[in-house]
Amino acid sequence: MLRRSFDDLGNPLSRTDLITTDVFDTLLLRSGKSRRSRIAAGEARFARLLAERGSPVPADDLVRARLLAEDLSYRALNMGGGTGEVRLADIVERQLAMLGLAPSLAQDRLAIEMAVEKTALSANAALAGRLRRQRQAGIRVVAVSDTALSAGQVGELIDHFHGPGLLDRVYSSADAGLSKRHGGLFSFVLGAEGVEGARSLHIGDDPEADRLVPERLGIPTIHVPKPPLRRFVSRADGALTEGARRLRGHIAPGGGRIAATDDQTAFGRSVFGPIVAEFCLLLWLYGQQANADGKAVMLFCARGGIGIREAFERLVSVLGLPTNFRRENLLVSRLIAARSAIVVRSPAVLDELGREFRGSSFADVASALGGRSFVLPAAWQEPFAADSFFPLLDTDAGAEVLDAIREQNDLFARHLQQVCGDATRIILCDTGLYGSTQKLLAAGFPDRDVETVQFARCNYKGLSEEHFPKVAGLVVEENLYNPFKVRTVVLRYWQIIESLFEPAIPSVRHLHETPDGAIAGNSGDIRYGEVDPAAGNPLLSGTLQYIGGLKDAAALLRDADRAWAKLKQAITNPGKADMAALGVAPRSVDFGRAGLVPVVASSEGAGLRQKLMSVKSQLWREGSIARDFPVLKPALLGALETVHLLRGVSRLLR
Repeated sequence: MLRRSFDDLGNPLSRTDLITTDVFDTLLLRSGKSRRSRIAAGEARFARLLAERGSPVPADDLVRARLLAEDLSYRALNMGGGTGEVRLADIVERQLAMLGLAPSLAQDRLAIEMAVEKTALSANAALAGRLRRQRQAGIRVVAVSDTALSAGQVGELIDHFHGPGLLDRVYSSADAGLSKRHGGLFSFVLGAEGVEGARSLHIGDDPEADRLVPERLGIPTIHVPKPPLRRFVSRADGALTEGARRLRGHIAPGGGRIAATDDQTAFGRSVFGPIVAEFCLLLWLYGQQANADGKAVMLFCARGGIGIREAFERLVSVLGLPTNFRRENLLVSRLIAARSAIVVRSPAVLDELGREFRGSSFADVASALGGRSFVLPAAWQEPFAADSFFPLLDTDAGAEVLDAIREQNDLFARHLQQVCGDATRIILCDTGLYGSTQKLLAAGFPDRDVETVQFARCNYKGLSEEHFPKVAGLVVEENLYNPFKVRTVVLRYWQIIESLFEPAIPSVRHLHETPDGAIAGNSGDIRYGEVDPAAGNPLLSGTLQYIGGLKDAAALLRDADRAWAKLKQAITNPGKADMAALGVAPRSVDFGRAGLVPVVASSEGAGLRQKLMSVKSQLWREGSIARDFPVLKPALLGALETVHLLRGVSRLLR
């Protein structure tokens, strides 16, 4: 039997040389105070300390920066497969950097963290008594904790409540860079203690990390679950704490509403400036954690990634944020990525091709992927059918197409190696939404650890989401616009985000080798500093102007709240000024094809019925309604928003 009961600890344990015990909610019991409540209490103390030293920072600003640093650190950890661990010292270091506070304050903040923990914990005397008896009987007893605290800090808390001498040693995931949840910490502890799993016993409350995982490793367990009432009280406390913080944010003076303007530079400065700065801040937090082992590279994907990187580099420079991860620009597009998936015959590419080339012929697909026209037999003139594509490539006529695809993919593979170097964690940075580039590159290069961070993630295509665990939407992760979540408004008019970041260069279609052995593309030299993404782009120009005037992250986060409210109004209920500010040029069809699609197609000469029928096909439906139905606009936009509200309520109820 791998599983034992708590009563077994009161008796002599045969065939047991080592007892490992979880700490929090096991050896040390938490009161009803939630994590958010403890953070709020700690930041309130820290705010008083800062005020006493002449560097006042509102407690809520400290809380917000801490929560962001913590959240993005764990997102980066989980996206990397759980390898490594988040350290509290790193979280605090990032929090201080965001707010422009001296790094030397980290020790003060960590001391406050320990003081707050001591007010929110209590000793599990029953467990401690039984562990002492087993230790006296000659069994070694150690603590094993998944925590951001160091082993020394965990040991200090245990000694504070139980006195010294209870344990032989403390193991912390933050120190080992391994976790119980993924099994690595258990293996590390058994190796360090020189004990086989079958001759150890683990005690803990978490059903996954403290029961299922060790049992899979052959370690007997005693599961001591946290009582449901205690879980409920903690969650309720957390909800109340967060609700109070958000309420204070809504009623606090915020500088008023953002005035309407038809000047795109001004709109970029006041609205997109804070929104983009917030995104870049999240990107920095993610990258710092992702590169904790020094083996990551962030690749900004052409084209949208070039604009993102320009904003990012300016933000970290203006705020003086340390950056420990390498950044490069990447010559890539969905077309480039599709070739890599075709070479390895990945079925992942077939859904993409079927969606993009609906109504086209096999020859059209061959021309796009091969980068030129081919003389092909009649079978290639048939309408494209995904399940017949790979067999056609294997025919004599398809060999020439496949050779062209392989030639281009070989060039891209060399380019990828040139920009990645010895990095083992590859982080693509792009605008969004579905993450096709990630999906296709991961399929085409299965030996590479590829993940993607985007502005937003959304399955608007209705295709498989198997790759979503490796795609993070740092600002938005929703499949539909939800009026209750203001940031999802970008899903109503996604083209404005793409247009904001993309420089005036063509999408990457063809690659070639330069005389010095580098790989270049038809889009020109996209290395950082060689392309001005703001040229001819007043929205991005205004955005960069805002970033250039920043002082610290607290101000930009407050500005971002107001900016999002303004963007929601401008997209869902646009006035004439909003229409002018948010109007963008026609979007390219892309994927190796020529052609443009207007964001709001012309309705000149159309009748009322035709205009109504065309609304659904417009890329910005609210913009189309505001332009074509000035009298009916309030009713039509109100009805449209009501539909979204009802859908949002339905999701909440489910």
